[in-house]
Parts: sequence; structure tokens; C-alpha cells
Amino acid sequence: MQQESEKEYDFVIVGSGLGGLVCAYILASEGHSVIVLEKNHQIGGLLQVYSRDKTIFDTGVHYVGSLDKGENLYQFFKYFGILDKMKLKRMDEEKFDVIRFDDGSEYFYGQGYDQFKKNMIGYFPDEKDVIETYCTKIKETCGKFPLYNLTVTGPSYQMDSDMMELNAYDYIASLTTNERLRNVLAGTNLLYAGVKEMTPFYVHALILNSYLSGSYKFINGGSQIAIQLSRGIRNFGGEILKRKKVVGAQYNDAGQITSVVTENGEIFRGKEFISNIHPAVTIDIFGENRFLPVYRNRIRSLRNSISTFIVHLTFQENSVEYLNYNIYQHHNEDVWGGVEYDQETWPQTYFVCTPFISKNEKYAESMSIMTYMKSEEIEEWSHTLRTVSEPGEREASYLRFKKHKEEQVMVRVKKLFPGIEDKIRSVHSTSPLTFRDYIGNKDGSLYGVLQNSSSPTRTQINTKTRIPNLHLTGQNIAMHGILGVTASAFVTCFSFVDKDKLIQKVKDA
Repeated sequence: MQQESEKEYDFVIVGSGLGGLVCAYILASEGHSVIVLEKNHQIGGLLQVYSRDKTIFDTGVHYVGSLDKGENLYQFFKYFGILDKMKLKRMDEEKFDVIRFDDGSEYFYGQGYDQFKKNMIGYFPDEKDVIETYCTKIKETCGKFPLYNLTVTGPSYQMDSDMMELNAYDYIASLTTNERLRNVLAGTNLLYAGVKEMTPFYVHALILNSYLSGSYKFINGGSQIAIQLSRGIRNFGGEILKRKKVVGAQYNDAGQITSVVTENGEIFRGKEFISNIHPAVTIDIFGENRFLPVYRNRIRSLRNSISTFIVHLTFQENSVEYLNYNIYQHHNEDVWGGVEYDQETWPQTYFVCTPFISKNEKYAESMSIMTYMKSEEIEEWSHTLRTVSEPGEREASYLRFKKHKEEQVMVRVKKLFPGIEDKIRSVHSTSPLTFRDYIGNKDGSLYGVLQNSSSPTRTQINTKTRIPNLHLTGQNIAMHGILGVTASAFVTCFSFVDKDKLIQKVKDA
């Protein structure tokens, strides 16, 4: 039986990932009536946390950049009114990221360009000019993205085909013949699931620059962003409803959406609609006949970034010291090789971090080890679904698969941290299925659509759709990550709010 909401909202937002929440905050703060519909029991998409053995684990956000005073994300968080409510831990000045190779050699990324250059020139004294040129190119590239620099005018990346088509691997390789330096400079490419033939240099540049501009961990987990944003949204009169899975839409004769329909038959009426879910899933929900075949085919054929397998360890009390930095471990000399992994030697590339928990500053409660996993590996269980709001069961064979994978990861971890096995209380893991079910894409893709330097326009997705009152936001639209998704949500809202005035508010925050 269908129940129709009495109210017609100015904006109905489908999905409460960061993009949806940022849009809701902006629009509610501008006086619009807003409702956010979320299918899960927890809001936030990749900001979600979960608990095992009374220990909190982050789903997707393990650290964040651009949070030093005056940097872009710092200003965005001030504008949202959440900066002073965030519990943040600044990572080590000299090393927030450590790039580590099979031979045991380590290279530290320092905070800020001065420390970064000092470290790199220390490792590679003969390559001083290369390192200077590289850093200059990073800054120059970031200067072509107006919103990244909190402006809506100036040179635009979309007009610069040379920059859009510049490949990250090729550019770094053009600077130096020193293989180790090439690999160190690209050593954090797990942050964007880098693919040698595809990843544009601008993706590499925007992300590296962000982390050099103030790297922080969220104390007690990244879900606080979603919690604080949701409070702000509600303070402006916005509504957020959980366990409301949108499965369809209703239209008027002019081809405009009048309402969305949830799985349990509820109808939510609106004037404008914003989808914060993957464009391919959006097409399924809003009716494929409403989109041109050429658009449908392009969206459905876009390659998503690879998925992930994460092993979470909980430790016995006061047994493992907290690390105020992350480790990117590479077992193959080519840091781009981890994506096309070999089953026998998997995992070849992985990220290690210890979350910071306020009640014990010296010791880690837990550790997360994140590596690549293709969604094809979990294909035989793809018919199953398991979330808190839809608690289905996975088969015993799936649990055996996960256990086997956990053991493979632990072989690597024991070599990295000798004796760690004696300090572990429990082992848990998440696979591409977990990400698929909680984020709502089709294959558990970690960072959404892969950008492609060979055909940049093909992977660019407009926030406006052929349906006059349906707009898109989220990590698939421009860039992934906290900063990328926040910026793309602003772009979505520029259709409804004066962009100059809005960005001025961010600057004045």
C-alpha cells in the first residue's frame, strides 16, 4: 500500500553519502525545504564506521588532508560550522605517509612542501632539480581548478586539454630515469586506485597537494563528519530519514519527476531531486527509458575503480604502539602493479594504519590493512545481501574465502611487524561485497568511476541530466575523497544558489 507524504519538498536527495549531506546542508542553509532518504541504518556512505569487539573501525576514511588553517577543506568545514566540533589528530610533521619496499627501505612524506622536498632531496640528492620541478608542476596543476582554490573564476581545467590528457605515470617517468624515485613519488597511488595507462596527473596532483596541506586522522572515527553535518541540516529544518530505499520515480506529462517511491511503498514528493548514488544505479532507479541510449551506454560502460579487501585487527591492551603515520607497503618494484595482482603473491600492495582512540594516546586498539581486490573474486556470492537494515546471511563458502584471504594478508603483516601475532585479540575483514551493499554501487568500487587521461571527456559526468529536475552528486561526478566530493556537491548546488555568493560565504566563514 502506498503512502504519500503530505509535504512537497524543494529538494529530495537520494543517498546520504557525503555528497548528499553537503548538498542538503547548503540548500537547507539557503532556506529550502530538504529531505534526505538513506537506505541503510547509518548515514554517511564511506564515512560510516562499525564496531567489532567494542572497537571502532572506519569503512573508507582513514585520514584526511587540506585541514591546516586556511586550506580549502578547513574553510569548507568552517562554513559547515563543524570544524570546531571535529576531534582531529595532526599526523607526524616529518612523516605522515611512509612508502616502504620489499627490501625494507622507507621513504617519508613530510607535511608541507618544504618538509616534503627536504625529505626527498635527502634520499635522492642527485635529483634535486627533478623534485623541485615535480612540486612546481603539482602546484601549477592545482591552480587550474578554481573551486579547489575557493574561487569560481580564473583558468579552468576543462579548457586545458593538455593538462587533462597528461598521464600520471608518463609524466613522472619523463622527469627521471631513477626507478626508485619514480616509485616513491607515485607510492601513495592506492589513494586513487591508480592505473598506469589511465590515471591522469591532475588526479595525482590534487590528492597529493591535499595531503601535503595538513594531514589529520579523525579521533574515534570519520563518522563524526556525517553526524555533525546532519545536526547542521536538521538545525536548518532539513530532514534525514534512514531505512528508506528508493526504488522508483513518478513523472508528470512534461517529463519532470514529481516524487520518488521507496521499497516499502512510501512516496516522497519534491520539486527538485538529487541523486547521490552511482549514475549507473541512478539510471536503473529513475527509469532507463528516461535517458538517451547514448548516455545510458556511456555511463554503463565506464570502468569503475577496483574494490578493496580490508583486514581489521584488534589488539590486546597496551601491546602495540600507536603509529601517527600510515605505511604504503609495496612488494613489487613497480608501485602501479598492485591493481593487476597475481593470486599467488597477493597482496602486493597495501595500506596500513592504526586509528587514533582518545582514551589511549600511546597504544593502538586496532590496525587496518587495506589492499586491492577485484569484484570478480566475490562473484559467486553476489546474489547475497547483508547490511544492518537487510540482515541476510552469507554462505559458509564465503566465510571460508574471507578466512583464507585474511591468512594471506597476515603472512605479509607478520613480516612487517615481527611478533604481532602474539598481540592480536581478533581478526575481522570486509570484502567488495560489504562495500557494494553499504555504498550501493554494483561492484563495491572504492573510488567510483576511473578517470582516464586517454579520453578525459568520456569520464566526465555532468551534474545535470536529461530529466529536467534530476541532478547528480557524489564521488563519481568529479573527484572522490572528502575534498573532491565536497567540491562536487558545491558544483551540483550552483544550479540553485548564486555561486559567487556561496563561495564568498565559504571564504568568510
